[in-house]
Amino acid sequence: MRTSGMNQVWRRLSTWVVMAGAAAALAGCATRGGPVAYATDPLAKPDIPTEIAPNNDYHLGPADVLNVSVYGVSEFSGDYTVDTVGRIKLPLVGDVAVQGQTADQVAVALTQKLQATYLRDPKVQVILKTAQSQRITVDGSVTQPGLYAIGADTTLIQAIATAKGVSDGGNPRRVVIFRKINGVRQAAAFDLTDIRRGKMPDPLVYSNDIIVVDGNAASKTFHDVLSALPIAALFRPF
Repeated sequence: MRTSGMNQVWRRLSTWVVMAGAAAALAGCATRGGPVAYATDPLAKPDIPTEIAPNNDYHLGPADVLNVSVYGVSEFSGDYTVDTVGRIKLPLVGDVAVQGQTADQVAVALTQKLQATYLRDPKVQVILKTAQSQRITVDGSVTQPGLYAIGADTTLIQAIATAKGVSDGGNPRRVVIFRKINGVRQAAAFDLTDIRRGKMPDPLVYSNDIIVVDGNAASKTFHDVLSALPIAALFRPF
């Protein structure tokens, strides 16, 4: 019995050692480095933003205008402006939260609401008519990459949160912001871990910024973006 008990202890200890080693190996993958220098001073503001053409990945924000079309029911059809808290208001339906969703996702939500209340098998189409929000692109190893609306004074940590955070295999210690300054695309790296620990300031992000989180899902994105940049455009820092 004693031998059996000791064997169980050793098995548990061996399992713990393996798990600890794996955790250490994973932690070792989250390191600094790469071709983009880390920012040490406050970042310069970008050039005056230009319009970004919205696409199917565009996530709605305040002031965006949607055209809602419900086949055969004119009472629900028309243009709706997203209010300051991210909602549109439909007759009889009331407030519908749309911030952070795509137009297709809003169409699904409206279909479900109308089917549950007033209509049988409604045919709903939602089109983004006007994109008025300030927008950033969050790409690479995040849970939900895409084009996101931002408000004033949005920081890098908040921007990553809008994309549902760093994904499995992502490296929070190597996050790059690409920004156009004086007509030249520039870049600087940031360490989310140090920002959360208060060792590094949490920088503001601006409309048209491209944010890429390093990791398994980011290698192609980094290659594509960096290959379009002259080495002189990799600022040290802004």
